[in-house]
This record gives sequence, C-alpha cells and structure tokens, in this order.
Amino acid sequence: MKRLRYEFSHWDDAIHGYRETEKANWNKENMKILDKVRKIAFPPGMPQLKFVHVLDLAAEGKIKPHVDSIRFCGDIIAGLSLLSDSVMRLTSVEKESDCREDFFLPRRSLYIMSGAARHKYNHEILGPDESIFEGKKVEKTRRISIICRCEPECSQDL
Repeated sequence: MKRLRYEFSHWDDAIHGYRETEKANWNKENMKILDKVRKIAFPPGMPQLKFVHVLDLAAEGKIKPHVDSIRFCGDIIAGLSLLSDSVMRLTSVEKESDCREDFFLPRRSLYIMSGAARHKYNHEILGPDESIFEGKKVEKTRRISIICRCEPECSQDL
C-alpha cells in the first residue's frame, strides 16, 4: 500500500481519501485470521470471492452512504476494522423512512452485513468531524479494513 497514493475521487464518488487493493495470497498467520473470519461470517459451502478487498482510509478520509452493488458481491460482507476506531452509519434507502443508526466499530473489530442491513440500508464510515458516538467524539485516524465477500450468484432474492 505504501507505493499507492491516497485518492480523493472514486468511480461512484463513495470514497474520499483512500487507497485500495485486492489480494488473493496472504502469509500463513494472516490466513489463519482470514479463515476464522470466513468461518464466522459465511455459512459452510457458500462460495466466496477469491480476492479480499483491502481499503486504507486516510485519517481525513470517509466513505459516503452507499449500498454495495449486487453485481460485485453477494448477500454477505464481512470486514475487519484495523488501526482506528470509527463510526459506521446505516440509513434506510427508502425515501419515506428516516431510520438511521450509528454503530461504533472499535479497532480490531469484525462487522458482518447481510440481509436487510446489506440491501435496505446505505452504510458509511463517518469522517473525523462527524465521528461522534453516544455523544462522545471518536478520534478517527488512519483506518484499514479487510473485507471478505461472497460470490454475487449466492445473493438471495430481495
């Protein structure tokens, strides 16, 4: 990642202040962790994407509200949040709903999104100025997320 520079525009304008890559080969110690994540997040036999998404979000970076495309990944997304605490916000995609909830993601935590959370809510990682949880400022620094996804064809009918 050190050779990549932080980007401030994304093809769908969802991410600002990031660098990213996809990785298929991991060292033995990292594979143990990824295997544990996959065992927790995905049912046995569910086909998963070979490449793991690695997203490095700068301290000033943020991920704007979006729903990950079902063309690129299926019903389950599992992410390890590393280096920094952060706040994830879920907001209903339905225009008549004002349903919104913030979730504290401590560094070294695992989040799993599936079903309604995956398809019926936008998710975002708040920037440093908006990162407040239960009335307290969350000091967001550089954040790396390691994201495992299942294959698109395993998506269930919506």
